Amino acid sequence: MGRRSRKRGGGPASRSGQRVDDAASPDVPAAPARHDAHERPRARKAPLAEAPRPPWYPVPLTEICIFLGLIVLGVAILRGGGSRGILLAFGLALVFLATLELALREHFAGFRSHSALLAGLCAMAAAVPLAVFAKPSKAIVLVVAAVVFFAAFLLFRDQFRRRAGGMSWRA
Repeated sequence: MGRRSRKRGGGPASRSGQRVDDAASPDVPAAPARHDAHERPRARKAPLAEAPRPPWYPVPLTEICIFLGLIVLGVAILRGGGSRGILLAFGLALVFLATLELALREHFAGFRSHSALLAGLCAMAAAVPLAVFAKPSKAIVLVVAAVVFFAAFLLFRDQFRRRAGGMSWRA
């Protein structure tokens, strides 16, 4: 027989041959076992059953928007003409907004971490207006984007860790 994986207690109950769990006094009720989903440690691989549902749940609106955006992008690439820029912008906007909604919903529910994606969007949101309107040197724009990215990344990662029960990422 091998060694026990846990040490025995040194109290009087363990010396008398009783198990330590059985030595509790009868007037102190034992704590009931909790079987809440929130109490169990969560796995690194996020099961699809835990995915957060959107407010429009029965309708797969996010997937439809991404699919339609890809179709519009395909039409814009294959078809020339004056409306090509408008179709490209509309297709990119549709795919971008649907993807952003999905990333925000999954991240803030603690389902999957999208910290880098959301931090990158924050960095772009800070760098693009700075580059277009203030027109500083490229080095200043890159430094501002990097600072915003790392600050937002740390904030998003901390927020996800709180929502996911201590994990900093889930796949």
